[in-house]
Amino acid sequence: MRIGELAQAAGTTVETIRYYEKEGLLPEPDRGGNNYRSYGQAHLERLRLVRNCRALDMSHEEIRAILALADDERAGCGGINDLFDAHIRHVDERIDELQQLKAQLLALRQRCGPARSTAEDCGILHGLSAMQAEERPERHTHLG
Repeated sequence: MRIGELAQAAGTTVETIRYYEKEGLLPEPDRGGNNYRSYGQAHLERLRLVRNCRALDMSHEEIRAILALADDERAGCGGINDLFDAHIRHVDERIDELQQLKAQLLALRQRCGPARSTAEDCGILHGLSAMQAEERPERHTHLG
């Protein structure tokens, strides 16, 4: 199948397919005599796997690790289970960060009850000016 047909079958765009190829998440397709890309069922299955991993908010590094394990006939499920357990821990950490962010936003919102007539009287703006922002930890994948 051609790239447009693959995109339609996978529910994605041609640009996404080209990007995943460039990133090494999809193997290079065969090329016909007319130099058009020719994709097969294996490309469709891999593309669906990549898209589903992205839907689970996995990083490209995590997806590469899953693909490497999937391509290793000797790997079994242990490594994939470990990777998913690590991703779940990472999601838990992000949930904690978001709950802290929500608490900060709620505290700021409580500083200003009904709308004031001028921005100068806004409790939220005063709170933003007075608060000590903490350095946010650098985000990184939980893989190696």
